[in-house]
Amino acid sequence: MDKKTEEFYERLEAELDRSNDWPALYLFKFIVPSVADNVERVGFAFDCMGAVIKTTKSKTGKFTSISVDVTMKSAQEIIEKYQEVSTIEGIVSL
Repeated sequence: MDKKTEEFYERLEAELDRSNDWPALYLFKFIVPSVADNVERVGFAFDCMGAVIKTTKSKTGKFTSISVDVTMKSAQEIIEKYQEVSTIEGIVSL
């Protein structure tokens, strides 16, 4: 991981810890290209966690927005999820 990415995650972790008492409900938002198994891969990342996942296709159908409401145990667990899904080609985390 490059230094800029590492610093981003450090700031995110500090902000999450300041604004939450753990465990806490967290809303992940992603946009993925509507190809192959991108949506399913995001879903698998949250499998067996009791997540509520909502998907919406763009008007053209080229992209799918994914909202994931899930209880997370810590800021570090949130960061690990972002890192896990970052391997999905074309994913944008919002």
